[in-house]
Amino acid sequence: MIEQNAIRVPFRLMGVVNVTPDSFYDGGRHVTVDAAVAHALKLASQGADILDIGGASSRPGAVPVSPEEEIRRILPVVENVARQFSGPISVDTTWSSVAKVALDAGASWINDISAGRFDPGMVGLAAERKCMVVLMHSRGTPETMQINPHYTDVVTEVKQELLEACGKFLQGGVCRENIILDPGIGFAKNAGHNLDLIRGLDQIVELGYPVLLATSRKKFIGLITGREPQERLFGTLATLASGLIRGAGIFRVHDVEEARDFLKVFTVIEKGLPVEYFL
Repeated sequence: MIEQNAIRVPFRLMGVVNVTPDSFYDGGRHVTVDAAVAHALKLASQGADILDIGGASSRPGAVPVSPEEEIRRILPVVENVARQFSGPISVDTTWSSVAKVALDAGASWINDISAGRFDPGMVGLAAERKCMVVLMHSRGTPETMQINPHYTDVVTEVKQELLEACGKFLQGGVCRENIILDPGIGFAKNAGHNLDLIRGLDQIVELGYPVLLATSRKKFIGLITGREPQERLFGTLATLASGLIRGAGIFRVHDVEEARDFLKVFTVIEKGLPVEYFL
């Protein structure tokens, strides 16, 4: 049994396990059950606190996947990982039927990029199961979200729309302590919107919910560096530093080992901790 990292840290890492053929960075690498399970356990051994397993790509332009296909992809992976990993397993889905199957199989978090917009049944399920639920800001669908996204004040509008999503889940019976917010970097936002959101992340943190930041290898990093997804690790680490300074506490990443080492050193420096803090 791989134990959840027990080190007392001011951040947690969510490792990405995409059981998809078309995700923007690692699509097709882990489409078989054996490959996906092996990758998940590798991330766990590198220090992932949470494993986020998804069966449908949400990259810009992605074609929707049926709930039945998502279940076919992720169910055996969740079952196998749950037997070998003691930390939280998150299911990355917008369908309550998929989330229910995953929770029954050993998952304990729901990560919904639509914050309940696509399937109103997600509210009732989260309330019934008393599980953690990540509510991410987005507009439109993955197919349409990057068609001329517009905001007058992106931080204010994202903050308000996240509050509205929280209200919907709270009214539906979800405990406040079980809600995590994600500003939705790269979802219905251009590069300027993404940068403004990271700069204004402290305003999202001020809402009083844990904040998850998911920037790993995304397009805006490539626009700054001129690098393809496979070469965006260093740019990603810069965004983690900015997020940590502004109060984000959970980071969804593809590169757990590198992110953990970076954040350990950065945290010791910025928070004045002893060298041995993480040992």
